[in-house]
Amino acid sequence: MNFTLLVTVVLTAVLFVAIVMVLAKLLAPRSFNKQKEEPYECGIPARGDQWSHYHLGYYLFAILFLMFDVETMFLFPWAVVARSLGPQGLLAVVFFLFILVLGLAYAWRKGALKWH
Repeated sequence: MNFTLLVTVVLTAVLFVAIVMVLAKLLAPRSFNKQKEEPYECGIPARGDQWSHYHLGYYLFAILFLMFDVETMFLFPWAVVARSLGPQGLLAVVFFLFILVLGLAYAWRKGALKWH
């Protein structure tokens, strides 16, 4: 019974997405001109190479920031129910923080936090 329901839901979702994509392709307004193919930069014509390169460290720093930011958000639900969890809850969050500190130490050791 549950397998049939799962298959029905998945097929309905796939069919719905396919129908919406076909309808969008058929009903979307079309107008082609050369200006639409140009990159938009606040009304200023683009000069030089549009594919400028950035140092990989910026992306790595941003990803590390997001990763640790999201992981620290997991601490809020724990803090709300900390008293009811008892010693096991405290050990679980200490282990979680230990893993976070290990990840930070690894990133620091590899030089991922250096701002070039």
